[in-house]
Amino acid sequence: MRWFMILLMTAGVAQAKGQKAGDFDYYVMALSWSPNWCAIEGDARESDQCDPRHDHGWILHGLWPQFETGWPSNCRTSQRNPSRSDTGAMADIMGTGGLAWHQWQKHGRCSGLSAADYFALSRKAYNSVTRPPVLRQLPKSVQIAPGVIEEVWLKHNPDLTANGLTVTCKARHIQEVRICLTPDLTPRTCGRDVIRDCTAETATFDPVR
Repeated sequence: MRWFMILLMTAGVAQAKGQKAGDFDYYVMALSWSPNWCAIEGDARESDQCDPRHDHGWILHGLWPQFETGWPSNCRTSQRNPSRSDTGAMADIMGTGGLAWHQWQKHGRCSGLSAADYFALSRKAYNSVTRPPVLRQLPKSVQIAPGVIEEVWLKHNPDLTANGLTVTCKARHIQEVRICLTPDLTPRTCGRDVIRDCTAETATFDPVR
């Protein structure tokens, strides 16, 4: 029975690929802690995001159209792809233009918006939340409970609720904060397949470089 359910879930996700643009219920805004991403994989890739001349903290991983269960990806759209200058202009909040291109291809096309409007909405979403300054002031790496990261975010963003935000981990590091938003960017409760908090007692949180 367990494997049967897994197969059903997998099939549901697969069917979501190539759907019509604009068909979704809400957005998930994923904010990645850049120092941890660099430590886990970015340094090995020699990503410009991790260059010492930058001081990235929370970067916008993406603004993802979401169904109440599951999500669309790589949707059919008549909108033109962004230019290199369009994606490069997002590097200040996304780390690299390459990430902006990838996010457009996988998620932005599903929004039903033009690339320019999708990136403008992504920037508006990023600017709609307060990224806790205290987390940028850590002098060294710490082991911290994921729940503490959530509490700090909720303290600085009173419009958010615990059911509208989740903290994820990867390779024993805090990975992302994911925030659920309506299509007009009003905070809302996350679906059950999104609200999956990191279950580790503690995880590494590296300082801004």
